[in-house]
Amino acid sequence: MALRRLIITLAVIASVLWLLAFGFQRDARYIKTPLIATQAAPFTVTLFDPPAGIREIVLSERSESTGEARKLSLADLRGRAVFLNFWASWCPPCRAEARDLEAAWQKVKDKNLVFLGVALQDTEKDSRAFLEEFNITYPNGRDESGKIGVDYGTWGIPESFFLDAQGRITYKHVGGIRAALVIAKLEEAAKGIVSAQEGKGDITPVR
Repeated sequence: MALRRLIITLAVIASVLWLLAFGFQRDARYIKTPLIATQAAPFTVTLFDPPAGIREIVLSERSESTGEARKLSLADLRGRAVFLNFWASWCPPCRAEARDLEAAWQKVKDKNLVFLGVALQDTEKDSRAFLEEFNITYPNGRDESGKIGVDYGTWGIPESFFLDAQGRITYKHVGGIRAALVIAKLEEAAKGIVSAQEGKGDITPVR
């Protein structure tokens, strides 16, 4: 009986290890997400010092007396279409898309649309240096525990999600993304249009 349990346990462990090895060998662009048309997972992120221009969307502001960090939750953005981008300073395709994302933000920032970047597997120092290097002005924070990335099923970065005003995921893009597509998909999200499938960038995402 004990031998049987041991064999079953070893078989389960072997299966899990095989699945992990299979997943890590696959290009994240070819791993389809089941999240499109579903409600986005809630989260709260501590923002890097955001510019004054986003004050109107940051509902939990730093206290002038206590110096507490500003936090932004997904629930704070309900009622607006959201572009959510996962990135890291050490990620080449993230660097390749950075200027395009800022250009897209500059074109839509006066509309009822929101950009939010979330740094994964990165240090605060390196993340801040990245934002300064590319003059990123839309709000960004760091996924300190890694839970946000797990909840969104990120296999590689960059990965981008588009959410409608009700917090539903309308489109996912794996790999680098250009300004024109960001604007187009964000406008679709604002109208509640759900894409039939996710998109893939030309540059392979990294992990």
